[in-house]
Amino acid sequence: MKNTLLTLLALSLLASCSSKFDTSTNLDAENFTNYFAPSKVKIYPSITDITGPHKYLGVVEGEDCQLKAHHAKPDEVIARTDARKKASELKANAIVFSGCTMLTGGSTAKQCIATTVCYGQAYYLKPTSSK
Repeated sequence: MKNTLLTLLALSLLASCSSKFDTSTNLDAENFTNYFAPSKVKIYPSITDITGPHKYLGVVEGEDCQLKAHHAKPDEVIARTDARKKASELKANAIVFSGCTMLTGGSTAKQCIATTVCYGQAYYLKPTSSK
């Protein structure tokens, strides 16, 4: 009898507490879309390599910042990925990089020790119909 009473008491306590918890996660469709957006922007070596109808959308830049001396040095790959993400936000599906540069010193807006910045032109290539 005592075990049954303790079991019922424990179950009622658990049941009363379980409804007061909210669960939130970052798992939503927009996060997945944003995460994979750069992979949908193809890199072309030059504008002459883009064949077929296309539209120029604008200039984009990406950056990677080294905030502290013990952090990793800024990486061109991360800067180029950031530029591809920004190109995707313009609805681009192609990019031609004009170059990357490393800036050192505390003159950048984020007060980075060093920053790598990559510049590119974003394009939308019209899909070709394949039969």
